[in-house]
Amino acid sequence: MGDESKKLLALLNGIARRTYYGEEDMTDDFLLSQIYPDSPKEESSGLITKCSGLLKNMVSADMDFNQLDAFLVSQTKRRENPLTEEQTQVFRKFWKNNKNKIHDSIIAKTKWNNSLQNVLWRIDLKAQARNMEQMNESSAIMEFQINSPENKSEVVRFEMDETKLTEVLTQMKEIETEINNYCQ
Repeated sequence: MGDESKKLLALLNGIARRTYYGEEDMTDDFLLSQIYPDSPKEESSGLITKCSGLLKNMVSADMDFNQLDAFLVSQTKRRENPLTEEQTQVFRKFWKNNKNKIHDSIIAKTKWNNSLQNVLWRIDLKAQARNMEQMNESSAIMEFQINSPENKSEVVRFEMDETKLTEVLTQMKEIETEINNYCQ
């Protein structure tokens, strides 16, 4: 791999780190100073814009390797600023090494809500109650471990009596039925 190919691969990795992995210190100026210190700023800035656009197209289409080949061939046939064969090889290598990581990063960023990681439960008898009639009634102690999109974990604990537990289980069965109806 030639020197220009290594520089282009470093540029693609830097753009991916900034755009998809959240490394905001990978600014255009930083990339230019580290990868293309001797090149004119206008030329290098144009290359960053071009590579960012091509990478965005590849990611948004979630291209497989056949689609990538067709896309890169079309880029070599452009009249203005076409890709060279050496550059297409660099894009192929980059995509082979980073496609899954970028996809996973995008999926992780698009989780809007918290997710349920774990459910623990046990059945206890009430030892304290306001009324004597409620003493020694069984109740379910529930513990949910919830993770936020930022990977912060929170534990929620609560207690349900038999009536409330029956209601929740009935609603869960309704949810399961609806999911099964949509999956068929």
